[in-house]
Amino acid sequence: MTSKNTLPETKISKIMASNEGRKSNKLMFISLLIAAGLLGAGAIIYLDSQALSGKVTHGEHANKEAAITAQVHSLTVYKDPNCGCCGKWIDYMNNHGFDAKGHNTGQLSSLKQAKGIPVNVQSCHTAISTQGFVFEGHIPAIYVHQFLNDTPPGAIGLAVPAMPVGSPGMEYGDKFRPYQVLLLNEDGTSSVYGEVNSL
Repeated sequence: MTSKNTLPETKISKIMASNEGRKSNKLMFISLLIAAGLLGAGAIIYLDSQALSGKVTHGEHANKEAAITAQVHSLTVYKDPNCGCCGKWIDYMNNHGFDAKGHNTGQLSSLKQAKGIPVNVQSCHTAISTQGFVFEGHIPAIYVHQFLNDTPPGAIGLAVPAMPVGSPGMEYGDKFRPYQVLLLNEDGTSSVYGEVNSL
């Protein structure tokens, strides 16, 4: 004889199956959350390594910057008052996580020399960060962020020599010339920091 407090065996089986199902669903949901987190972290590490190795192309910069633009950096950009492309680069930097302000000067050559920028890597404008690092020419924002977030020992800044067509501020239709971003060192030497091979 079954007491009033005892559930029939079929009901107990259903309850147990229901509880097991809920546990299984919870475990599946937690597993999915962990997998999504690992995928996200892996993507950020991959993008950062691609950028550091110079494999990031200019057309990909807008998509990759979110991974490394953790803070807004301030730049003072020294330029000739008649240079239009310098103003375009300032606007570009302000749209890519910087607080860049233009400063017109007739003493650009003296400034570049005082900051240790070799003549063969000079361009039309010189940006100086609040930490005193120099950024010469039409450098993509992602490289400036990288440099400021993880400055190589003995480095004074970056440069894109001359004024490559298709670089930020030097857009001209669909025209593009591949170019390098150079790392400038205290001893006057330079090396390739990154390469931009397409729009």
